Amino acid sequence: MPWWGRVVLVYAAARAVTTVIVLLLASVQGANPWTAAHPGYFEYANLWDARWYEIISYYGYPSRLPLTDDGHVGENAWAFMPVFPVLVRVVTFAGLPWNAASVVVALAAGLGAALVFHRLMSRFLAPDQAMFAVVLFSVAPVSPIMQFGYAESLGFLCLAAALLLLVDRRYGWLVPLVAAWSFTRPGALAFALTLGLHWLVRWWRRGSDPFPLRERVLAASVALFAVVAGLAWAGIAWAATGVPSAYTDTELAWRSAYIGYQALVPFTPWFLAGDWWLDQPLGTISVIALVAAFALALWSPWVRRLGVDIRLWLGSYALYLLAVFFPQSSSFRLLAPMFPIVGALAVPRSRVWRWSLIVLSVALQVGWLLIAWGIDGRDWTPP
Repeated sequence: MPWWGRVVLVYAAARAVTTVIVLLLASVQGANPWTAAHPGYFEYANLWDARWYEIISYYGYPSRLPLTDDGHVGENAWAFMPVFPVLVRVVTFAGLPWNAASVVVALAAGLGAALVFHRLMSRFLAPDQAMFAVVLFSVAPVSPIMQFGYAESLGFLCLAAALLLLVDRRYGWLVPLVAAWSFTRPGALAFALTLGLHWLVRWWRRGSDPFPLRERVLAASVALFAVVAGLAWAGIAWAATGVPSAYTDTELAWRSAYIGYQALVPFTPWFLAGDWWLDQPLGTISVIALVAAFALALWSPWVRRLGVDIRLWLGSYALYLLAVFFPQSSSFRLLAPMFPIVGALAVPRSRVWRWSLIVLSVALQVGWLLIAWGIDGRDWTPP
């Protein structure tokens, strides 16, 4: 069987297992703000933010930001980018209802991401290791999101393709891809940092790895384009609403349930979260320890097998999250774009190791669904 056939089978098997888990959880789901009790699969797959995408598909974005009773910007559609809802709306023209169309688009994008991810891992790993990396990607703890009405799988596809193009040094093709990515999921700014660091690494190694002037100019231009593209959605929100901070104020509305309304100060959210979850001094100590452990992991032999560009992405995206994201139950989903790191876990060939990882991942899927997807009363743990 060709490599792509094996990837399709792996992805299909993983999604089948997840579907069984989801159906079991849906069968015991009570009535909630989105569905009646015991919803069907497609209803259950479109809880939480999936409804924001549906609203965008039919009604677009507000020209006036909604305000809370105390005058702060409330939760609204500007937090969600347009590519996914537009694609789903196109699929609905074929006669599928929104709930089914959103799952179809998410599943197809997830399969595309698995296929491209295999090609990326094949640049660094042996064939069996690359295939097992795809297995881990397909059964990862938050992999159910690839069969829900969320844009994550489209983001995974954009990221895997961007990293493959970067590793292969096909810089020109990154321009349309980064443009599409910038209106799909946040992350283009982190990739701009990756591109900038990639340029510096290539310049530093130019003696042993030639870095011609044409490639220098092209890579630098693409990095600058990624910066502009990464800021474009915030600029569009400003232009449409007349509020310069429309996008960031909208994003901050989601953390207000935890710490109230506060200005976005880079590199403070994780320490605020540490204080909120663990108090002081344990909160600050935990954040520092987590950062140090991650930095050490990037230099471990298994991760170094993945090449410098993937490690640059992992570091850049971690820095991006550290700068702007407030850790809460959505953390697991927001960490998912670091999925290339599973290639490091695919290096050992022990069958016990590999089957243990698969079983653990499926068990963690159940845990994630129980924590973040299923709804129990006034649930404050969104996915």
